[in-house]
Amino acid sequence: MACKSPAGVIDAMRAACLVKTGLSWPKLLVSGFLAGAYIGLGGLLAVMIGKGIAPSVIGGVAYEGLRQLLFAAVFPVGLMLVVIGGAELFTGNTAILVPAVLDGRVPVRGLARNWILSYAGNLAGGLFVAYALAYLTNLCAAEPYLSAVRAMARAKTGLPFMAAFWRGVGCNWLVCLAVWLAAAAEDVPGKILGVWFPIMAFVGIGFEHSVANMFFIPTGVFYGAGVGVGRFVAANLLPVTLGNIAGGGFFVGAVSWWIHRYPAAGTN
Repeated sequence: MACKSPAGVIDAMRAACLVKTGLSWPKLLVSGFLAGAYIGLGGLLAVMIGKGIAPSVIGGVAYEGLRQLLFAAVFPVGLMLVVIGGAELFTGNTAILVPAVLDGRVPVRGLARNWILSYAGNLAGGLFVAYALAYLTNLCAAEPYLSAVRAMARAKTGLPFMAAFWRGVGCNWLVCLAVWLAAAAEDVPGKILGVWFPIMAFVGIGFEHSVANMFFIPTGVFYGAGVGVGRFVAANLLPVTLGNIAGGGFFVGAVSWWIHRYPAAGTN
């Protein structure tokens, strides 16, 4: 499979940034909605596959490990839809827009506009899938799904602030590396493989993704987890979002730009 060099990926990100910051606000919001919905669909698939094994089938640690493996193995379909189908995902954009901004080709306000509108669209898409496709369909109304979605919402909003933050850093470091690998690939199979392994890794480890949580936590709430909006935002969405920005914007976008930037951008 042919692929771009690391410097070639940075060049591709510069070009992508110009397109992304040039989108009209309606297109950016709708594209953000689609990305949030795609991630939500990946999350719903992960719940139905990964949480659908009853404890009686296999016991102890092996049971939990198998559920986590299956959950992580199918969740990447969401980012595959985003990358190949084309949509504005806030977490990926934390890295994609950075090289062109650091080069001075795009103003910081362009980055901020994209992040804010894509984030809002992602939230709308995640909530839509959580309510219309996960709750109104009664897909998680029976066990073991009911207990699973409630437990996820409670666990994710029960983390200490800094634990949620650093889980967000680790998550989006891997998510944006998945975006980088997909951008390096020249064909669809390569893009799928590039997405699958890092996303499977972050989910299997237990890191936190702000956009995925826009689906997981509301789904648990709709099914009676007893988590309020304030707790959702303060205990999870805020620290995880900040961690996602650091993980993607710094560890992938800025560091990759500094290492692989062209001589015209400086080599010292």
